[in-house]
Amino acid sequence: MRPEMEKTYDHARVEGALYKTWEERGYFHARPNTGKPPYTIVIPPPNITGRLHMGHAIDETLQDVLIRFKRMSGFETLWVPGTDHASIATEVKIVEQMAKEGITKKDIGREGFLKRAWAWRNEYGSAIVKQLRYLGSSCDWERERFTMDEGCSKAVTKVFVHLYNKGLIYRGDRIINWCPDCKTALSDAEVEYEEQHSHLWHVRYDAPDKSYSITVATTRPETMLGDTGVAVNPEDPRYKHLIGKTVIIPAVGREIPIVGDEYCEMEFGTGAVKITPAHDPNDFDVAMRQNLPVLRVYTDAGFINENGGKFVGLERFECRKAIVKQLEASGNLVKIEPYSHNVGTCYR
Repeated sequence: MRPEMEKTYDHARVEGALYKTWEERGYFHARPNTGKPPYTIVIPPPNITGRLHMGHAIDETLQDVLIRFKRMSGFETLWVPGTDHASIATEVKIVEQMAKEGITKKDIGREGFLKRAWAWRNEYGSAIVKQLRYLGSSCDWERERFTMDEGCSKAVTKVFVHLYNKGLIYRGDRIINWCPDCKTALSDAEVEYEEQHSHLWHVRYDAPDKSYSITVATTRPETMLGDTGVAVNPEDPRYKHLIGKTVIIPAVGREIPIVGDEYCEMEFGTGAVKITPAHDPNDFDVAMRQNLPVLRVYTDAGFINENGGKFVGLERFECRKAIVKQLEASGNLVKIEPYSHNVGTCYR
């Protein structure tokens, strides 16, 4: 008598037993020196910030198709599985978890936090591996890696030193994306832009003897603490006679030069741009071309540092209010316009 087909497919029973058989028989294990042509894929290691999603499922399935096809075509195939520590992104997740418990990193210290980080890795790393197995991924699990494994860390260090010795890695001052909350740098890809409704402040910079002046428009008046120049387009008939002269930064009292640079758009704002090299990438480039100094006025936490004079210690938005108030009092605030623009924010 023929057995009846089950009315429902029990994937856990069928696939679990099948996958176990595949592993026990070593179907996924790559063996060196077999004489077969090699074919290897190193899995783009999923971050341990959570569990796999549909994007991962599609990606792993496509890799599995390639590996299985090559395996059946006579290649010695190796699909190296693993997970990525994800560094700051994982730290943010752990901090969020701790916040729900009313705990901060300061409360438990470095060692206590590292203990939690490894516990997180064990939990979510194991969950990801389990999901990959559920997908039927034909990985060589005997070669599973974590990006902080000793071998991986040594490889990264070796490559870094090699590139440094070749002059391809060097240290220099550059503008970076910095998050004052995470207190870490962000790559350009990690910056998310959102439209914000703010203002455009028009501020008059006077000559030392007040015989002339130039007005700039800015969305961040507090950054004038770090101004080291005012730039105008060298072809702008309104300002080209001022190139080479100097003006005084209002609310600060420091003298800075007026320079000519094609970066300035004559049609935008007033056509004159305050140059704050330490806190704007375009201004930094102008400063490098014009040999202007770079003056940093923010701390890592977004407060005004010792270069901010009487504004030292103020949070950046508090400083904005204080400077605008002083500009109004001195008569250097020409006007304020509503302005909407895209502002970079931390994706975390």
